[in-house]
Amino acid sequence: MQKGNIGVTTENIFPVIKKFLYSDHEIFLREMVSNAVDATQKMKTLAENGDFKGELGDLTVRISVDEKAGTITISDRGIGMTEEEIDKYINQIAFSGVNDFLEKYKDNANNIIGHFGLGFYSSFMVSKKVEIITRSYREGAKAVKWSCDGSPAYEIDDAERDGRGSDIVLHIDDDCKEFLDKHKLQGLLDKYCKFMPVPIAFGKKTEWKDGKQVDTDEDNIINSVEPLWTKAPSTLKDDDYKQFYRTLYPMQDEPLFWIHLNVDYPFNLTGILYFPRIKSNIDLQRNKIQLYCNQVFVTDQVEGIVPEFLTLLHGVIDSPDIPLNVSRSYLQSDRDVKKISTYITKKVADRLQGIFKEDRKTYEEKWDDLKLFINYGMLSEESFYDRAKDFALFKDTEGKHFTFDEYRTLIKDNQTDKDGQLIYLYATNKEEQYSYIEAARAKGYSVLLLDGQLDVPAISMLEQKFEKSRFTRVDGDVTDRLIVKDDAKKTELEADEADNLSSVFSSQLPKLDKAEIYVEVQAMGEQAQPVVITQSEYMRRMKDISRFQSGMGFYAQMPDSYSMVLNSDHPLIKKVLADCDNATAEALKPIVSELKGQQARLAAIHQSQGKKKPEEITQEEKDDLANTEKAVGEQRDKKKAVLADYAKGNSIVHQLIDLALLQNGMLKGAALDAFLKRSVDLIKVKD
Repeated sequence: MQKGNIGVTTENIFPVIKKFLYSDHEIFLREMVSNAVDATQKMKTLAENGDFKGELGDLTVRISVDEKAGTITISDRGIGMTEEEIDKYINQIAFSGVNDFLEKYKDNANNIIGHFGLGFYSSFMVSKKVEIITRSYREGAKAVKWSCDGSPAYEIDDAERDGRGSDIVLHIDDDCKEFLDKHKLQGLLDKYCKFMPVPIAFGKKTEWKDGKQVDTDEDNIINSVEPLWTKAPSTLKDDDYKQFYRTLYPMQDEPLFWIHLNVDYPFNLTGILYFPRIKSNIDLQRNKIQLYCNQVFVTDQVEGIVPEFLTLLHGVIDSPDIPLNVSRSYLQSDRDVKKISTYITKKVADRLQGIFKEDRKTYEEKWDDLKLFINYGMLSEESFYDRAKDFALFKDTEGKHFTFDEYRTLIKDNQTDKDGQLIYLYATNKEEQYSYIEAARAKGYSVLLLDGQLDVPAISMLEQKFEKSRFTRVDGDVTDRLIVKDDAKKTELEADEADNLSSVFSSQLPKLDKAEIYVEVQAMGEQAQPVVITQSEYMRRMKDISRFQSGMGFYAQMPDSYSMVLNSDHPLIKKVLADCDNATAEALKPIVSELKGQQARLAAIHQSQGKKKPEEITQEEKDDLANTEKAVGEQRDKKKAVLADYAKGNSIVHQLIDLALLQNGMLKGAALDAFLKRSVDLIKVKD
């Protein structure tokens, strides 16, 4: 028996390894199995090169668990080790002391991946004792047993083992007993070892017999040694890619497209990226890309490698050249990562461009699912916009698709305003904004349907990219003012008439939660609607963008602001005005007379005091101004009260207001019930 200490230091390396190298206990299994796979592959290489003349035999790596004994055993028939190699790879791994050891390996995990040594020490995260029973492939080699309880001390004894290879026996610590559960281990093997390049067996397959599940003689192989991404794309069919997707994501819908990555210069990178069917909820779809290093699972946190917008993709990336920290648990910053990110972006753009050119019909059919990726990319990556602008599409409310250049050509003659601005009209909901869409189409305008999750943020970006262009939602103003080609048509009403009309309707507007409605009068033609509600494009867009962009939350807190536009050309509005004049003329006559007198007096006071410096105005003059302003306000309030009293009993006013609110989904509860009852009363039954 040989006894000794690991390295020349008496410092216990294992707590340091636990603290600084391995942040996740469960990766011990990945490291142990990776070492066994590496030893097996080296054995195959020796045989292929003629350095080993014997029979390779069964090269399956086997994992077994003994719950009673509290052990997990990882066995292989790889190259094994001699006593001298154990001393080199296990005992002396910390020969420079713990700090030197950490410094040596911290920057490049690739130097230790597959090296029996560093990865081996992850076993002490879960074990109170670890044993190695190993026998080298070298002729005449004897089996030896190494054991250590996690302290710097170790023991080496002679051992018995049939044939070459190694058995690693982990005596699981009391606080890690969950790893002795077979279902737990099966889950970890599926996560970390599913695609390792050597067969890995965990127990036996089972079958239902005599009313229970029993073991068969067939090994339960948990991995695929040649996953799809390791194969040449020319040898694969569409069904192969779809089947592999189902293997990765059993509960997902069939993907839209996929991209097979295969590059060996200036870095090694393989993989398959899938475009899933995503229509909403970006965050729930992240972390679906799995990063592998030589078919060993590393992480699904790939933000450093894949551009942010492509983290919505699903699939696999495998590269030995991606810099990892020493435990392979997270990515390290490196300029090569940026090169890989740029390459992936280019490959995605090239693939989409190719599909668009080769089969535009299919591309258009899948556009509603694709546009989330493309909009996200254009918003977040300047370089991606430059590529995507040739295959990004607009879809109009009739379901027709156009490239950016095609659509500009389509609308430039009819949708350019008097200032030379090209106006892109759009709707976000075809059903809710139907009447506005129809009004625009009646004037020969085209209306885009922008109903995607990122369509509204993309609008502001496109306005910056497109020359002399502006996007306006189709219900952002009355139709005649959406694209102003001439000076606006002025109403023929006198100022007092327009003011009275506004007061009549304003007085009967319901109080809406977090919403304000302002009334204005506009001549829109007899064929236009009598009352139209619009919302400011700017404020609506700012509120929409505030949901995506931090620092703009104050817009979300502001009340919605609407304009109720009264069409002074419409017969119903003219009737309301005429009836109002007849019904209120007598009551308003003295009020209007007094109001005009007070307004004239107020104008004279302003004119007089405007010629003086503030310090020259006496207190008496200040009081006179205040009293006159108060008198004007009182007369206006009296006037509004008379008009409101008239409007209260006018069913046409109420019906027009409710129709406008109903059109915009703003009529609810008691107001909706009152509208329905009034509508029934207004229906005339003919004899």
